[in-house]
Amino acid sequence: MKIEKNILIAFILNAAFSVFEFFGGIFTGSVAIISDAVHDIGDAISIGISYFFERKSKKQPDDVYTYGYLRYSVLGSFITTAILLFGSSAVIYNAVLRIFNPVRIAYSGMIVFALIGVVVNFVAAYFTKEGDSLNQKAVNLHMLEDVLGWVVVLIGAVIMRFTDIYIIDPVMSICVAVFIFINAIKNLKQISTLFLEKLPDNVDIEEIKNHVLKIEGVKDVHHIHIWSIDGHNNYATMHVVCEGEACKIKKEIREELKEHHIEHATLELEEACESCSEQCCHVKYGDTGHHHHHHHH
Repeated sequence: MKIEKNILIAFILNAAFSVFEFFGGIFTGSVAIISDAVHDIGDAISIGISYFFERKSKKQPDDVYTYGYLRYSVLGSFITTAILLFGSSAVIYNAVLRIFNPVRIAYSGMIVFALIGVVVNFVAAYFTKEGDSLNQKAVNLHMLEDVLGWVVVLIGAVIMRFTDIYIIDPVMSICVAVFIFINAIKNLKQISTLFLEKLPDNVDIEEIKNHVLKIEGVKDVHHIHIWSIDGHNNYATMHVVCEGEACKIKKEIREELKEHHIEHATLELEEACESCSEQCCHVKYGDTGHHHHHHHH
């Protein structure tokens, strides 16, 4: 599996490198390098997690995880995000302290580190370029961010070498950290909507309802529940009041749902004379109540 091999290479490169640069940051006295190290360690961890969780999330559903293992990739991204939020907060805190008490920085060492940083991350970005899984794209984005982060540090180090304005270092580091922080918050928002079973973004309930009602033999649809396991795989359940051939109607509904990005549907079929066990269900979905006369015969 090529994707997994690439993710693994990126992980090893990144992990080794972030440890190396952490010491580099301490050695040159640069918080910008340390903040990049935090960024890189976060990336390495997230790549590691996404490597294992991506593999695990490919497993087929079984008796224990009846929905399959897809949520593992969401969990992986949650753990990474938490690490990045924590790391970037720590970096911002230290950099702010630095702005008030500037420290002399060994900028020549910093230039060397930044050059190595650009090269290593560029190689890693190159390795993770192809592949279209979402995890893969995320990993590649991390790599490109790292390259940019190092380019910024390099420019900063060069400016410091010629101007001796040491405050540039913490300012750069705050920029990198704020950038990480904002992205992490965005991630967190996506993850929480998945865990809260919110309606997936690419699905419109009203539209689905109208399309299903147009299918021949379908009299009414209610109790529609739609959720997403990992942001790509959407599941739906619904009650359908119908007349006619159940098999044919089911097949048509499933095909309709596939067009609405719903891979897996559970359909509860009812006949018009059946009163839905919950009287209120029609009302709940904003119907005007014109179905109720079926129930009173």
